[in-house]
Formats: sequence, C-alpha cells, structure tokens
Amino acid sequence: MSNPYFRFKQFTIYHDRCAMKVGTDGVLLGAWANVGRYDTILDVGTGSGLIALMLAQRGGECIDAVEIDRDAAEQAAENVHRSPFAGKVHIRHISFAEYSNRTSVRYDLIVSNPPYFIDAFRPEDKPRLMARHTDELSYEELVTGVCTLLNGEGRFALILPYDHFGRFSQLAGSAGLNLVRKTLVCPTPDSQPRRILMEWCRLQEDCRDDTLTIETARHCYTDDFNTLTKEFYLDR
Repeated sequence: MSNPYFRFKQFTIYHDRCAMKVGTDGVLLGAWANVGRYDTILDVGTGSGLIALMLAQRGGECIDAVEIDRDAAEQAAENVHRSPFAGKVHIRHISFAEYSNRTSVRYDLIVSNPPYFIDAFRPEDKPRLMARHTDELSYEELVTGVCTLLNGEGRFALILPYDHFGRFSQLAGSAGLNLVRKTLVCPTPDSQPRRILMEWCRLQEDCRDDTLTIETARHCYTDDFNTLTKEFYLDR
C-alpha cells in the first residue's frame, strides 16, 4: 500500500482519499507559477490542496481552491487546517463551471493542473476518472471559466502533456489569451518533452521560453530541478 501522506518542508499532504496522489506535475506547477505580488489566487481542481499550499508558502495571501470531488475537497481542507497557512487558503467543494458562474471575485492569478486524458481508456474508478479525464472539466470549459474570472492584467498558469499544447493553444488564443511564458519539461537530457508549463494573459508580451530537464539518471536530479523545488522537498 502506498504511503497515505507526502511530507514537505513546511506542510504535509495526506492524499489517501484523493484520486490523484502527490506527483511531479503538481510540484512543478506550484514551484514554477509566478506568484508575484498577487492579491487574489485561484487553484482550479485543487485535489489534495498541494498547489494551493505551495503558493501560500511562496507568499500568496488569499487563495481560493475549488474541487469537484467531495472526498478530495474534505481532505484538502484538512491538509490546509494542519498547515501553517490555514488563514490563507480556502477550499471550496464545487465544480469550476458552477463557481465561475457564481463568484464575483476576479483573480490576479489562476493556476490549474487540469484533467488531460481526452480520448484515452477510462478507468472504472469514477473519482480517478474525474481527476484525470476531461469529462468533468473540458479544456473549453477551463478556458471559458478562466476568461470569466481573470482580471485585466491577471495571469493563468497550468501544466499539460506536451502533445496537448497545440490544441490548448488554439483554444486559448481564440479566447483572447496570449502565451507569455513556457517551459518544456524533459524527463532526461536525451528525451523529448513530456510536459509543458505555460503562463497566459490578455496583455501583448513577448513569450519567454526555456527547457527544464528533471533527471540526468534515475534519481539523479538536475541542478535546475533542485533549484526550482528546493524550498519544498525534504531532501533538497
């Protein structure tokens, strides 16, 4: 049986009631997103609350986090309550579509590690299906909600499989969002990109791009990866 929790330097994430466990994708986004001096932050599909807590540790002061699955939302709230950042993060059990229609808040930063298995084999376990398939949150719905809730100079950061980049870019561009920052994520120096980190906004800016390699060999992490994640992982 896998460990029911994952311990970071300043907080612990229990994830045994969450369909998707703590993984590299979430850690990358939580460490990479540009927190800046943003007053309002929204985490879409927070799962265990990992990314929201990472952003709180990095200085975010008012973070809303929405999660459609009840068990995950409850566990995320418990993780937040046990952390040093309980006053900064607010977990809401609600779908993103419903939340975007209800709230009047406009956000400086929206982040998401969204569902991405569009046409793949669907697992029988429904919570895991909701967490990793676009049945409950399509890219179209994600972009529409982001455009509704993002303020005029706000930023939208997310991580996706690299082979979804073209499709998502077309949707985001058609909605008036501009790609201003991207990082290709490669598992090893000789491998092709597997993930892409992206930052979008409504402003016209030149796009800054780079590449992040995670390992040089099994469990031998690159200096860039260690630098990015050193404030979180216990062994960095």
